[in-house]
Amino acid sequence: MNVNQHSSHPDHDPFGLSAFSHGLYIGGAWRPAAGEGRIEVIDPSTEAVIASVPDATVADAAAAVEAAASAAEGWREMPPRKRSEILRRCFELMVERSEMLAGLISLENGKALRDARGEVAYAAEFFRWNAEEAVRISGEFGIAPAGGNRIVVDYQPIGICVLITPWNFPAAMATRKIAPALAAGCTVILKPASETPLTAYALAALYEEAGVPPGVVNVMTTSTPGPVIAAMLADPRVRKLSFTGSTGVGRTLLAEAAKNVISCSMELGGNAPFVVFDDADIDAAIEGLMVAKMRNAGEACTAANRIYVQSGIHDVFAEKFTRRMAALRVGPGVDPDTECGPMITRKAVEKIERLVTDAISRGARVLCGGRSLAGRGFFYPPTVLVDVSPASDMGCEEIFGPVAPLYRFESEAEVIAAANDTEYGLAAYIYTRDIGRGMRVASKIEAGMIALNRGLVSDPAAPFGGVKQSGLGREGGQHHGIAEFMEAKYIATSF
Repeated sequence: MNVNQHSSHPDHDPFGLSAFSHGLYIGGAWRPAAGEGRIEVIDPSTEAVIASVPDATVADAAAAVEAAASAAEGWREMPPRKRSEILRRCFELMVERSEMLAGLISLENGKALRDARGEVAYAAEFFRWNAEEAVRISGEFGIAPAGGNRIVVDYQPIGICVLITPWNFPAAMATRKIAPALAAGCTVILKPASETPLTAYALAALYEEAGVPPGVVNVMTTSTPGPVIAAMLADPRVRKLSFTGSTGVGRTLLAEAAKNVISCSMELGGNAPFVVFDDADIDAAIEGLMVAKMRNAGEACTAANRIYVQSGIHDVFAEKFTRRMAALRVGPGVDPDTECGPMITRKAVEKIERLVTDAISRGARVLCGGRSLAGRGFFYPPTVLVDVSPASDMGCEEIFGPVAPLYRFESEAEVIAAANDTEYGLAAYIYTRDIGRGMRVASKIEAGMIALNRGLVSDPAAPFGGVKQSGLGREGGQHHGIAEFMEAKYIATSF
């Protein structure tokens, strides 16, 4: 285990912290919060305060809705080609500034720089994809079955959208919502996670440079999201809520949105099974698992949470996988050599410790890791557990960290039942050389996304979302993402 922590940051500003105002971004202007409160931003690698941002109030929420409403008609009526060109410019600027953005993400989130670079590339791609889709939004025209009239269907922007994003992918979770909303002709208010607000504000400045008009994108941080979001959802001009985060918070937001019958898209929690059959290519499966489990140090809703390995290869697989995990270099995200950065907060580490302790108390054995690291920073080492009881807490809760529990299974029917024994249904992974078996099992696993002989499932061109308690609606994909921000208007006519 290699640990490389730093104690302080240099006096210069390599990540662009001073390149934009740490103010609320409302109506194209940077402004302090109405209550003049501030939220400190912590570097999870050192526990040092690296910046502070305004703490928005209900009054700021009202101002953001007003700004979005004022800009709505102009943006909705802008020719699709013009909107497309602005989105394309957002993509180009993100690519040009990719190193600065990746460094900023690593600094405030803690993720390894290589993962941050991958996130920026992924996040930028949503602008390119939706720039291309913005000019392809079309309606429908047909004859009613009875022949008495024509059916015309027009697709129109749904209206002002409130977007709420988590801390684990501060760039990608924002652009995955903002880009299709803008392509559809909507104006938006983004509330990023208070743990990682700097990336969102940096991107707001970039959108302005790309030509996004004032008020079309508004960004506000708050330490009291409940009343602030409720105030926005109570405004009749707000017609869409898109949220990425935990299932528990999602349920609360759905109840709040229901008061005014607001359309909701929900990308919620996951409990992804990773299934490896006896006939799988073991080395390929391990490579895929390293991505599915350790991307962003396991802090992802799509992360492999329950790893099922068929008994014929279980022991060999566990040995090889443990060697890979134990060799990972742990350190601050901004260190180019880091392969596993810190967790986002001390509370996140404590949750992982609780889950591992519970598993051990139920008979699990630790093959590597298993204890939090001493010193400053919210570090937890890559950990492999075997003989994990299905009744363990980590079998039903998202681990959200670099802990890999292995479960042994015998038959196809057994593993399908185990994979589906959860309230979640976001992603799943299957490794087998038998494509017939792979497709058969994929059709029976209850998940919105299946990766077959792949460790990475996300793609801007594919619909992202889950079933059961993992959410409602889809993001990305051909037409799916934009459709979430549009409403169909039916016109009956005869001629």
